[in-house]
Amino acid sequence: MTRTIVVGMGRSGLGAARLLKQQNRNVVVFERGDNDALQSTAKTLTQEGIQVVLGQPLTLESFHAWRDDLDAVVIGPGIPWDHPTLIQLRSEGIPVRGEMDLAWDALKQIPWIGITGTNGKTTVTHLLNHVLEASGLKAPMGGNMGLSAAELACQIASEAAPRPDWLVMELSSYQIEAAPAVAPRIGIWTTLTPDHLERHGSLKAYRAIKRGLLERSVSALLNADDPDLRQQRSSWQRGTWVSSEGAYPDGQPADLWIDAEGMVRSNATTLFSADVLAMPGCHNRQNLLLVTAAALEIGLSPQQIADALGSFPGVPHRLEKLGTLAGASVFNDSKATNYDAAEVGLQAMQEPVVVVAGGQTKRGDASGWLKQLHNKACSLILFGTGADELANLAKAAGYPGELLQCAELESAVDLAAAAVQRQQASALLLSPACASFDQYRDFEARGEHFRSLIQPLLDDS
Repeated sequence: MTRTIVVGMGRSGLGAARLLKQQNRNVVVFERGDNDALQSTAKTLTQEGIQVVLGQPLTLESFHAWRDDLDAVVIGPGIPWDHPTLIQLRSEGIPVRGEMDLAWDALKQIPWIGITGTNGKTTVTHLLNHVLEASGLKAPMGGNMGLSAAELACQIASEAAPRPDWLVMELSSYQIEAAPAVAPRIGIWTTLTPDHLERHGSLKAYRAIKRGLLERSVSALLNADDPDLRQQRSSWQRGTWVSSEGAYPDGQPADLWIDAEGMVRSNATTLFSADVLAMPGCHNRQNLLLVTAAALEIGLSPQQIADALGSFPGVPHRLEKLGTLAGASVFNDSKATNYDAAEVGLQAMQEPVVVVAGGQTKRGDASGWLKQLHNKACSLILFGTGADELANLAKAAGYPGELLQCAELESAVDLAAAAVQRQQASALLLSPACASFDQYRDFEARGEHFRSLIQPLLDDS
């Protein structure tokens, strides 16, 4: 009997292993780590009939004992698609698949909405899921956040939930790269700025991965306000373009836009006021337009869309308002894992702002973020392994405000709370501009830690 090896026991790897088992496939999971938590998870999988090998690195030697009946290797998005071992396996005729590719095979009978972009995709995913569900459609979300695509496939196949009308899937460049067959009914591209270059090598390669998804989509929805997408516009044969800057962004007509009176409009009619969405920031108006374009394509009425947008509670860890501290609004923007996302978060704030940033730095252009710090931040508090690097960037850029450094988020919150009072700040913003992996499992864990630390200090706690 042939077997499939799943590499890694992250969320995607676990989902892939369980989906394969559900399909009566013979599954083995390789995991390079070996600690108490992994041993506990391995025990659970073993009880489910899934074999686990801990302490198994991603090397050719690890596969030697399994080669005779190996039919495929499945990887999660955390493993580089061009890892030397995977390249070698492919050259020897062993198919290598991403977890998303596996899920697509199981779920492609249901129409997908595939949402990608450097920033904005999580907000658009949550917002579109809310609009569709509030309008009576079954449209679960997953992929790059929440449930993995494979976990969602398991749930649907087991009939634990009703068959969805749509699937709202957030797709990262890592997932798209390893799932070249995914072809959504509707593709949404929010933004493109340099990110993950340490993985993809160049902006051109990163852009091509995301563009491939949109070109495979039946309908492509694109943000005409994004400088990179706007620059590429002439190369698109088709697509629906949205703009919060009016009917003719950069001289090109938009298909859906916000006019000078703040109304959402199409070529046919005026739909509703953009103020129905309470989330701050120009970027959220772009998100609103992309969601509206998708909802209209699906067949919802403007009234249904406006009502649902008005009841949206916001996205955890993305400019999530936690309360007030000494009169300053406190926001958790842990999802801002790069300079561009942190710049957008700061843009949405009323100055003066106490900013908490830091973590594991990433390649990228920090100039826009530094400019926003210069304009809006009265105090910059840096923590984590990237604190020195960020401090040097701020000093070199002539940042005029207070600059403090510490090792961990606990100390950063104490310093921030004192700075709010000292500076009479309007807002306190956790917006790290960095990955979380120096101290946390992911940005959600970092955001939850911030919430737990700040909660006792809030005015209404």
